[in-house]
This record gives sequence, C-alpha cells and structure tokens, in this order.
Amino acid sequence: MPPREELFASVMFILKKQDVEISTIQHPKRDQQIPVLYYQGQTFRLISVFKANQEEQARALWRELTDNQGKACVLLEEPERFSVWGKIRLEQPSEDTDNPNRLSVFTQASILLLQAVHADIEDFLGTRQAALFQKEIATVLQQWQIPQLSSQEELKKLLETNPLRGQIPSWQEHHVITFLQELHRLGKDYFGNTNFAHSVADKLQDMPEKERSLFLSWLNQSPLSKLWH
Repeated sequence: MPPREELFASVMFILKKQDVEISTIQHPKRDQQIPVLYYQGQTFRLISVFKANQEEQARALWRELTDNQGKACVLLEEPERFSVWGKIRLEQPSEDTDNPNRLSVFTQASILLLQAVHADIEDFLGTRQAALFQKEIATVLQQWQIPQLSSQEELKKLLETNPLRGQIPSWQEHHVITFLQELHRLGKDYFGNTNFAHSVADKLQDMPEKERSLFLSWLNQSPLSKLWH
C-alpha cells in the first residue's frame, strides 16, 4: 500500500478501518438497511466488496470511479477485504436504489448472463463441469452474501427461472456489480479465456429493447465494461 499522499485529491480517499465509522441507515423508501461509512462529516454507501487477494481489482474500480467518472469515493483497506464506497447525501442514499425498476432490469440481465454462461459450459465442457460450476458459484455468492442466493438450491432455481416473467431477487447495484465480477472470474477459470463475455447484447435478445438498452448503457459506463462487452 503506497503512502497516504493519494489523500491530496478531493475525490479520492484510501482509508483503514480505524479511520472511519461504519453503520447502517434505513432506506427512505423501502424496508431495507443500507451499509454506510462516515468519514470527516461525509457519508458514503457501499458499492462493492473484494477479497484480501483482490486488491488490484478493488483499486481498478476505485480509480475508474474517481479518475474517470469524477465521483467521491473511499477505498477501505481491511485485513480480510477491500471495499469501495461512494459519497451520498443522507436524505438520498442512492439514486440507483430509488429506482427499483432500473435495478430489476439489471438483475434480470445478470440472471440471463448467468444462464448463458452455464449453458455454454454445459454445451462445451459437459454436464459434469456445469454441475461443478453451479456448485462453485453458489459457494462464492454465499460468501458475498448476495440476497436470495444463500444456497445451491436457490441458485439452481435461479438457473431454471425465466427472469423476465418469474420472481427475481431484490438486488442493489453493488450486488449486481459483485455478481457480474464473480461470474466473469469463474467463467474465465472454466473456459480459459474471456470469449464467453463477448457479445453481451446477443445473450440478452429475450429482453425488450428498452430494457436491454438501459442495461447495456449502464454496463458500458461502468467498470464492468472492461469485462463484459
């Protein structure tokens, strides 16, 4: 970890646990608690969490948000993980979470991508590898505490559900980001390359044009655009 001279930038902070206070607040429009971080009178919401060995990925997301998008963000360094937090106003915890339809579209698209990757593994690598992939990604998503994915049975149900018609999980944007990051990482492990993450639009042909365009626009403006395109 480089010295704290990076704190000179008004929108960039690298902090440790003892520097901040972490708590939760009630979402103003939903029965939901939101993780928040307080630092020098400013409030930040959780965007994404990374394991201790994923410092490079955490820094990449943090720099993308600060350097390229000009957002005020905290990169929190802890012994067991790294996390990225974005500045908010307390009365407006998240523009993204205030639009459940937008988040539903992102969740639907993410599930369709999961189903496409799983189908490709089954087609090209066989049912045995597909079953291993299903078990492994279920374990990973449990570790990240992705809502409504607390067991392999729930993941299996997700793989069999039409997300455009059936019930889908209630995810926030940081859940979608973490989900797609882990899906890409595991897909790369299984295929040995990232070809599976190309032509995202083709994998979302079942989505209505408006919803598909909304997701692709968000994806192309996010750090995930380097993974999925």
